[in-house]
Amino acid sequence: MGMQSVAVACGALALCLALTTATNPGFVVRMTQAGLDYAQQQGMAILEKELAQLKLPDISGKSGKVRYELSRLRITSFRLPHSRITPISNVGLEVSISNSFAELNGDWRVKFLFIRDHGSFNLKVENVYMKIVLRLGSDTTGKPTISTSDCSASISKVRVRFSGKLGWLYNLFHSVIESKLRKSLERKVCDNVAKSVQNELQKQIQTLPVTARIDDKIGIDYSLVAPPRATAQSLDADLKGEFYSLAHRSTAPFSPLPLAFPPGSRAHASSYFFNTAGIAYHKAGALVFEITEAMVSGRSRTKMGKRFHLLRCSRSSQQSWRSPNKRAEGCGMGLGCQTWQHLGTGGLAMGSSVPHCPRVTVLSLQIPKKAGFSLDTSAFSAFIPQLEEMYPNMPMKFRLSTPTAPFLTIGPGGISFQPIVDAQAYAILPNSSLAPLFLLSLTGNVSAVINVRSGRIVGSLDVGRIRLSLKDSAVGHFQVELLQSLMNILTSRVVMPHLNARLDEGFPLPLLDRIQLSNILVRFHQNFLLLGADIRFQPRG
Repeated sequence: MGMQSVAVACGALALCLALTTATNPGFVVRMTQAGLDYAQQQGMAILEKELAQLKLPDISGKSGKVRYELSRLRITSFRLPHSRITPISNVGLEVSISNSFAELNGDWRVKFLFIRDHGSFNLKVENVYMKIVLRLGSDTTGKPTISTSDCSASISKVRVRFSGKLGWLYNLFHSVIESKLRKSLERKVCDNVAKSVQNELQKQIQTLPVTARIDDKIGIDYSLVAPPRATAQSLDADLKGEFYSLAHRSTAPFSPLPLAFPPGSRAHASSYFFNTAGIAYHKAGALVFEITEAMVSGRSRTKMGKRFHLLRCSRSSQQSWRSPNKRAEGCGMGLGCQTWQHLGTGGLAMGSSVPHCPRVTVLSLQIPKKAGFSLDTSAFSAFIPQLEEMYPNMPMKFRLSTPTAPFLTIGPGGISFQPIVDAQAYAILPNSSLAPLFLLSLTGNVSAVINVRSGRIVGSLDVGRIRLSLKDSAVGHFQVELLQSLMNILTSRVVMPHLNARLDEGFPLPLLDRIQLSNILVRFHQNFLLLGADIRFQPRG
């Protein structure tokens, strides 16, 4: 357990995330010297406890005419005051321990001619030096591997004290005893290290999942691209970092870009990592979202927000949104409507021609602070009059889907993308069948906020003004611009909260057991996201 804890701590974040066979990784994790120093502190505390429980075999032999036997050897303490863990290029990690000391006691029995005696003894071991080299690698499945490539231990000073009154007798064989105990300790320490690495640490690392299941449709590939790379300053793990569809696993249509990392940085998630998420969800058919009456109708009375008017000139076919206090060009009076027909509970209203200005028709839309209007043909007939004739007073729903996978970019300013979404409107007939009404194409600027919480990458999206175009209509031609503000409401009040709730659940980072992250740092760079964190290792109680 001791050497397992040392390597687990020092390799914590570098070995607990994994990823690909691509030339460039999609996710890179870097363990800096500060992280290794923390690992050294945690690992040595655990190793001390384990070495204190080291079991030594009984020792017996003959020195001249003296026969002796040492039994019940027990280490009472083992201290490792000076140690360091450093990366070794093309190998892995080196654990150096110096100026260590230990104490042990046991029972002795001796026979010299006709003299027999027995008692207990105390042994002090000083100036213990150990060097352990751990080789890091990966197997054919992309899982990390670890082995002991070298181990040496040397003890420069051993002092033994026997209880009893026959001092001259003890002096006949104490030097032999000290030598044998020194060699036994040196051999036993390295044997214990090798067994711990092989039987415990390797087994622990092999349980690290190289894939993480997000839900019933999507997983993340965290297999290693290559063995972890050790440099003079850090330990790097190049990971695949690729989302994939559980039902339709296929190679991404593009490869990760080579990345230039700032010095001293930690984990790096490339744009490839996030863009494969869009591809995976698109292939899995998961980027489909329906807006229904239950989602947009509020149970409480809707609070009303800002009112806008749409000016439509019958001569020029020009139109624009205006606030009520603004004037129409060519009209010598402020805009306003004498009569309004309220539709639903959301404040949608249709106005007549502006008094004394018959060329301008005003459509008023009171934008609710919370979506709460009725999603039916009566509400939409204010914008598409023929709906009331063809499908009078029928409930509606929208089905949103992406014709192509969204593609994002990462730069110093953050994460942004411009998704294209098809919004198909349906009327729900009395027999519950769907009648297609019209198909809109929606696009807009979307920005993302990324963070790490409880070992998961979490995020949220924010969308700007939605731009609309009409792709198809089964109800005849209409001015799609009339739906602009309404679609903005549906997007910001219905669609985005749903997406952000899912993103707030996050995507798992495959951390080793008992590893926690704190002091999260998120920075945006060209084509990648930098994630910094301090590691906290919690030993078993």
